[in-house]
Amino acid sequence: MPSAIIAAYDYDVATETLTIRYHSGKVYHYRQVPEKVFKEMRSTMVKGIWFNRHIKGKYPFEEVTPGLQQGNLFEDDTG
Repeated sequence: MPSAIIAAYDYDVATETLTIRYHSGKVYHYRQVPEKVFKEMRSTMVKGIWFNRHIKGKYPFEEVTPGLQQGNLFEDDTG
């Protein structure tokens, strides 16, 4: 079922990591998400609303958007 905010998602059972790609293009890893919680998300028809209620703000996360290295934007790499 399409979501207004979530473009795609994936889950790694071994690391309990839920990867969310938003329609904006940003990608986040949500850590320590139990498989049971992921299965509940997968089965819901309203992914974005369910995600906001049950995962966002409840699990540690980090942005991992490919090509985004904001820490390097202002560094002088000319030596």
